[in-house]
Formats: sequence, C-alpha cells, structure tokens
Amino acid sequence: MAQRPGTQASLFVTCIIDQLYPEVGVSVVRVLRKLGVKIDFPQDQTCCGQPLYNSGFTRQARQLARRVIKSFGSSQYVVVPSGSCAAMMRVFYLDLFEDDPHLRQQAQQLASKVYEFSEFLVNVLGVEDVGATYSESVTYHPSCHLLRELEVKEAPGKLLGKVAGLELLDLPRQESCCGFGGAFSVKYPHISEEMLADKVSNVTSTRADTLVSCDMSCLMNIGGALSRQGHNIKIRHLAQVLDQESP
Repeated sequence: MAQRPGTQASLFVTCIIDQLYPEVGVSVVRVLRKLGVKIDFPQDQTCCGQPLYNSGFTRQARQLARRVIKSFGSSQYVVVPSGSCAAMMRVFYLDLFEDDPHLRQQAQQLASKVYEFSEFLVNVLGVEDVGATYSESVTYHPSCHLLRELEVKEAPGKLLGKVAGLELLDLPRQESCCGFGGAFSVKYPHISEEMLADKVSNVTSTRADTLVSCDMSCLMNIGGALSRQGHNIKIRHLAQVLDQESP
C-alpha cells in the first residue's frame, strides 16, 4: 500500500453526504488519512450549485460557484466523493463563467485541482490497494457524470479489485443511467421510474450482496427502490468499502 505523506487535500463533502449520509464523509477522511494525506475541511463550503444550474437558474448558480471557488482557492487538491459534483466544479463552472474572463480563469484554476475520490486515489496518489477487506459479493454501478463528463472508467474497478475477500460481479448494462439525474427525476418522473426499474432488475440479477457506486445520489435512488421491493442488497459508497479492514 503506497503512501504520499505531505500531500494536502480539501474535502468537498457534497450536500447529499452532508445532510443524509455523513458516514460516507467519515470513510473518505479515514481512507485518505490512512494513505498519509493531510485532509482539511473548509467550514464555509456550501452547495456546488448543480441543482440550480440544471434547472436554468444561472445567476443563482453563479453565486454558489463563486463561493466554492473562494472557499477552495488555496487548496492543493480538492477531493469530491461524487462524480456529479466533481463534474459541476471541473466542467460546468467553465460554462457558467464563459462571459467573465476573470472568473473563468479562477474556475479553470479550481478545475485543475478537483478530483473525484477514486480518481484521486488512483491517478494522483498512485494507489490501488488501500489494505481493505470486504468479504461479500459486490456489483458496481458507474454514475453518468463520472463516466461521461469526467471519463473516470477504470479507477473504481481497480480499487475494488484489490479489496481482500471481495467478489466483484459484472452488472448488466452497467453504463445505463439509474434515472435519478437530480431534477430529471422530478421533471420526468415516469421516464425516471422506468429507467430505475431496468437498473434494479439488472442489479438483482447479479445476486450480489452489495451495490457500490461513487455517487450517493444514485445509490439513494436505487437503494430506495430495492428497499421498497423487499430486496436485502446493501448500498455502499466506494469509500465505505475501502474503509473496511479485517477485525
């Protein structure tokens, strides 16, 4: 297990993790500290602005984006346990400030140091084996923004493949959307429900004990449907699996 002592990073925790799944944020910090990363948490951070941006409220989204840029301006790296929020900060901030050269430059500076959690471990720290143990069968759902905007395809699988005791099962049609998409599930509920039904069918077909993803929004959506249908498949963020060690 490689370590990068002296590496400093700031955690952008995301709204869903902060409000609904704080244990995921704890696991992210524990894994990073185990690898020798000095992690800090800017107290004035807030939403990245993606819900507003996706809903067409550009002016309000810019206000939040400016706050994020200011909060993380001095960070060496910014680690985000969500492909969705990381994509907003790394890709869509540039669109938000396209007509403002000064703020666009600041957005570009931020974008250069924003990394989704699995991407940071593998591509920045050069770590694939964090010394974790998880003695269950697992299937992995790649979120849309992680795949399509950040193009992070291999890092999660590399990390899961090194977890002792873990059996990784292929998820049929794994790159298909779960139907959440934030505001999409509200604007187009019937389409969202059908997409979710397909995803749940594919997940249950694997007979895995645990469904893993890098985005809690996807896991919240899929996990809710699994629970309503009486399935006992656990949902876990990748960080929670990597935080597990032998007793």
